Amino acid sequence: MAVGKDLEIITIGDELLLGKASDKHLGYLASRLNRFGISVRRSVVVTDEPEAIETEVRASWNRSELVVTTGGLGPTADDCTREAVARVLGRELILDEEAKRDLEAFFRQRGRPMTQNNLRQAYRPEGTELIPNAFGSAPGLWCEVDGRILILLPGPPEELHPMVENEVLPRLRERGRLEEAAPCVEIRTAGVGESLLENRLEPILARYSGLEIGYRAHNAIVDCRLSCRDGKYSREALEEIADECAEALGEDFVGFDGQMLSKIISDRLREREQLMAVAESCTGGQLASCFTDIPGASKTFAGGVVAYSNAAKVQLLGIPECLLRQHGAVSPEAAVAMATAVAEKLSAEYALSITGYAGPGGGDPQNPVGTIHLGLHSPDGVWSRRVNFHGSRATVQNRAVNGALDWLRRELAKTAIANAAK
Repeated sequence: MAVGKDLEIITIGDELLLGKASDKHLGYLASRLNRFGISVRRSVVVTDEPEAIETEVRASWNRSELVVTTGGLGPTADDCTREAVARVLGRELILDEEAKRDLEAFFRQRGRPMTQNNLRQAYRPEGTELIPNAFGSAPGLWCEVDGRILILLPGPPEELHPMVENEVLPRLRERGRLEEAAPCVEIRTAGVGESLLENRLEPILARYSGLEIGYRAHNAIVDCRLSCRDGKYSREALEEIADECAEALGEDFVGFDGQMLSKIISDRLREREQLMAVAESCTGGQLASCFTDIPGASKTFAGGVVAYSNAAKVQLLGIPECLLRQHGAVSPEAAVAMATAVAEKLSAEYALSITGYAGPGGGDPQNPVGTIHLGLHSPDGVWSRRVNFHGSRATVQNRAVNGALDWLRRELAKTAIANAAK
């Protein structure tokens, strides 16, 4: 294995082991660094105890040439990573005057007093370098010994991600540690299960020996990953195979390399200079956030209404009380009324609505838990669709959102084809 191509990640924090927070770093770091030929060999989560941190860092540092720690660089007593690393390296902690000045400026700019314990963040093991943190008070640390690299990063993702992009990756590139990984192409699909997708693609993919194939299902979306580590297929060759698969999949094909349903919808609406809106109940704003997460969303997204209670549906959307009494809030009639109302109120050509029982409680014999009614309003009419999902509350909500997005994506694609044929 080439020098520096294996990575060990040590994630530090009691809150992770207590279930108070989830580890968001492994997926990001593995995905980001794998693109440059660096593979995660091992990942471990440890407590805030200094001895536990020291034990894990020492073991990783002794066997791997690239180690990243996340967390434990803050100002409080449970932030012990820099002290543990200093013991592993056998070096003293020294006050870095530049880091001290940066800390003082950080608090001064925010109009907050800098307490004495914040000064801990300005210390570093002798011989290490600071990694600037543009969005937080705790700088990272870079240690390089005999070709081995140890990188200490803060825990908050909003601080860690920019540091990786703007500081860590450039430094690794300067040292020749980054290279282009084996080419791969990801085919994203919706509305087709994992096993059925494999059956549909197998006649095509079987013709290409040496092709590495992987499938991943997540909330009504299934991705098929095509790659080749031995160099038999170039990126261009993989793209040609993927294009062949996409043509065979028809409208079940979403896009390549992680394209988001909401981004595809937004792009198509932007081309047409049209707007969309959403009205949601059981998903509580998740559908709207899919669009507001897109930069420039105001060009295509008019807005959304979270009408959770019947009273909110009446007051915010103007849905007649008699409709809700007669058909219920979880019904095709309610879904149609919600989509129509939000389209009219926000002057949008398209609108989606979601109402249902996400669980774990609620439901009735006609609409058990997991029943979702979707509504779609378009210039050509308004429709409802009933779907049933199984799983936790979060799973049902996520699948409902993706189901609604995929319905609109398909509708826009059909309209584009019809318009092109005129």
